[in-house]
Amino acid sequence: MRRLILCADDFAFSSGVSGVIADLAIRGRLNATSCMSVMPNWRADSAMLDGLPDTMQIGLHLVLTGEAPLTAMPKLAPSGEMPAINPLARAAAAGNLPLDEIAQEIRAQFDRFEEARGRAPDFVDGHQHSHALPGVRDIVLAETARRAPGAWLRTCEERIGAMLVRPFRGKALGSAYHSSGLRAAAAEYGLACNRGFAGHYGFAGDYSEIFPKFLESPGEMHLVMCHPGSGSRAGDAIAAARLQEATALATLPIADIAAERGLSYPA
Repeated sequence: MRRLILCADDFAFSSGVSGVIADLAIRGRLNATSCMSVMPNWRADSAMLDGLPDTMQIGLHLVLTGEAPLTAMPKLAPSGEMPAINPLARAAAAGNLPLDEIAQEIRAQFDRFEEARGRAPDFVDGHQHSHALPGVRDIVLAETARRAPGAWLRTCEERIGAMLVRPFRGKALGSAYHSSGLRAAAAEYGLACNRGFAGHYGFAGDYSEIFPKFLESPGEMHLVMCHPGSGSRAGDAIAAARLQEATALATLPIADIAAERGLSYPA
């Protein structure tokens, strides 16, 4: 049977976000979360992940945008903060990324995850999907294969027909394009990827009405990203949406919605 992986991104974005994600996980409202080990509160927040259901997968959310790095990055982050996604993507497309700095930073983020959790991540992805960028993806695949050979990788690749029946098809098509070839590249390293990806929307509107549309035309290992939280961090551009998502996910009959579309959950 096809299965749904409902993944809350951005664990450790703030302790408030972490607390909301952990609470939803305890209540069976999520079965995966992707953790920002780069954040200063990560070590303390990681304790919230102890004792979660066995169905809960805990992954590493590699960060190369918008935050302070763990390592010295004089070329990528001369101001002490990593760039936004658009300039990072442009530099990647032009082959102008300092890949040596990025490799060192990715290793450090793996280290910090393992130091807190005592094991490798169940899966690996990237903040704003930066792990799929040219040059970066090769580093991520090699490091994952070495450090977490049993992990799977997030890819935004999806069937055209499936994207067209879901919200914000433009965002989905763009992400799929930038992830193009990632599944095949991962297979060369012996790594699996999700099959089916959704969760794009404009961070506005009634999430209770939007969410079921993410499950239309699902893949075999259908990954839906979400961003619940408390909205407690200053400058959080999607703070209001995090609250809306948290409220909806706490009450939606997720297993029933999934079953109606031929998906098992949790799984």
